[in-house]
Amino acid sequence: MRDPLPLAVLMISRDEAHNIPEVLKNLEGFASQVFLVDSYSTDATVELALELGAHVVQRPFKDFGDQWNFAVSKNLPVTQPWSMKLDPDERLTDALKEQIRLALAEDAADAIEFPRRLWFMGKPLPVRQDVLRIWRTGTCRFTDSKVNEHPVVGGKRLRLTGELEHHDSPTLHHWYEKQNRYSTAEANIAFTGQGRTALPRVFGGKLERRAWLKSFYNYLPARHFLMTFYCLLVLGAWRGGRVGFIWARMRGEVFRMRALKRLEMQWHGAAYDVPSRAIGTPHAGVAQFDTDASVTDR
Repeated sequence: MRDPLPLAVLMISRDEAHNIPEVLKNLEGFASQVFLVDSYSTDATVELALELGAHVVQRPFKDFGDQWNFAVSKNLPVTQPWSMKLDPDERLTDALKEQIRLALAEDAADAIEFPRRLWFMGKPLPVRQDVLRIWRTGTCRFTDSKVNEHPVVGGKRLRLTGELEHHDSPTLHHWYEKQNRYSTAEANIAFTGQGRTALPRVFGGKLERRAWLKSFYNYLPARHFLMTFYCLLVLGAWRGGRVGFIWARMRGEVFRMRALKRLEMQWHGAAYDVPSRAIGTPHAGVAQFDTDASVTDR
């Protein structure tokens, strides 16, 4: 059996007990350290993570960019030269693990990206996107975004071909609840202009062009139908059969939800944010941090 890689895996969580056992088992023998920043889950997330060997701390959740910047800003006892972002609903394939092992041994890049493949309703879809997930420890920061945060890393990038699996929600009920919250956050950003991933610029960088496309999208006629066809034809969801068609149509509906919520805010002249959820009891066995990153004595 080979030694774990000189890699620290970083995750954030809120009520992820349905994912924690599988994601931590997926990392066994692969990463030297696994850290979980939990925002006071109401389920067994923390207990399961501790049982399976993760280093857990708890901190109130402000937004995704803020929580990830806490995780990468020397607040955790990371001792490995490489760090990796991972979400609890993601799994590394054996091919990706082997490619990461070789890439770290060669030490020829400063950051590593690879394709993430979507799984929906328990089935794999031919829908992929490249994600940057590994960097030299201490060299990454995240965009100050309420949602859809992105890592910002300089230096040379290496792209691998092994896939990361994204198991998006265990049930459609869970998926609808999550998209309801995300679409409210996106509508808030669009209405207030605050908490964006980047300023929209057509000739800017990758994130700025993406922000411009989002703003341009709002003026397209029949845009929600176009989004469905984009998912089907450009992203290739049609190759996933019935599940692919279901996912594509639902993605169009998510964009419709964002637009209608933004319209509602415009009509009332006021934004509203994602409703707060119930907060679990702080776990006595882990360190507690305030949003200013200071440790709270218990």
